[in-house]
Amino acid sequence: MSPYHRCRRRRSQRGVYAIEYAMAFLLFFGLVYSIICYSIVFTFRFGLQNAAEDGARAALRHQTSLAARQLKAQEVAEQRSLGWKPADAVLTIPLPSICQTGSGNCLQPAGTLACDTSWAQRCHVSVTVRLSDLHRVLPPFPAFALPDELVGEAHVLLDGSRL
Repeated sequence: MSPYHRCRRRRSQRGVYAIEYAMAFLLFFGLVYSIICYSIVFTFRFGLQNAAEDGARAALRHQTSLAARQLKAQEVAEQRSLGWKPADAVLTIPLPSICQTGSGNCLQPAGTLACDTSWAQRCHVSVTVRLSDLHRVLPPFPAFALPDELVGEAHVLLDGSRL
């Protein structure tokens, strides 16, 4: 091969490294960016779950009534959530539900519920913590890939002997 052909071949290869670098950079940048976005989502979800579990544990503490347990569980879940909640996201913590395990009857706002040590009369508390409008908080990413709402939920069986 003559020196002229070798020189011509080198000139035709100029810029190939830049194109390969650009393609590899886009792939790796996309991978790192998606890892960061999903780690933010998992962090929020972990915080919601911890807040719901703390609220459910608070319902286990002795209170004067089942309604007081509900309020205490909601209060503790809200306190645990407010420390890390993003400012633009909407946090919703509805009043926890207390229901009988066997019959499915739930405590009504003005009513009473008979909880006892028997399995059919045993009650459980369900605490739900919901974080919505996450599109305001999360980095820009395709809408189908990231959720707009996250939910943390915890259920605890009440000990009927201490009610």
